[in-house]
Amino acid sequence: MVVLQLGEQVPDFELPAAGGKKVKLSDYRGQYVVLYFYPKDMTASCTTQACNFRDYHPEFVRMNVAVIGVSTDPVNRHEKFADKYGLPFVLLSDADHQAAERYGVWQQKKLYGREYMGIVRSTFVIGKDGELLKEWRQVRVKGHAEEVLAYIRSLES
Repeated sequence: MVVLQLGEQVPDFELPAAGGKKVKLSDYRGQYVVLYFYPKDMTASCTTQACNFRDYHPEFVRMNVAVIGVSTDPVNRHEKFADKYGLPFVLLSDADHQAAERYGVWQQKKLYGREYMGIVRSTFVIGKDGELLKEWRQVRVKGHAEEVLAYIRSLES
């Protein structure tokens, strides 16, 4: 498993987003980035997580923070997910899990005794210069968006 080090530059990547657009992580230099990896669109926990980030989005924008969600779902599924729940931030499709692997979140998981590879819910706060400031792995959704927001507020004070 890849282990990122706090204070080091995060791996850059380019992934497809809605409207045929390609998004590079490095395009967000100069602002904080909340990069969150999640398992699957339209599932209960992932929907709750996305809606929590949506609800705090005006506060993130006020602090010049970009929120970016990444899963292995295809772009068209992301578009439906974003439309259904009014998600105002970009969702990226990591179909071949290249970004997930570079961030160490593509791991073996177990559900009902079945083992499979998938994304482990994780969040990274990236500084304005591209360095890793904070990470949460194996995220529990309840209260997570608030915790991320509180951390970014602490950077601003």
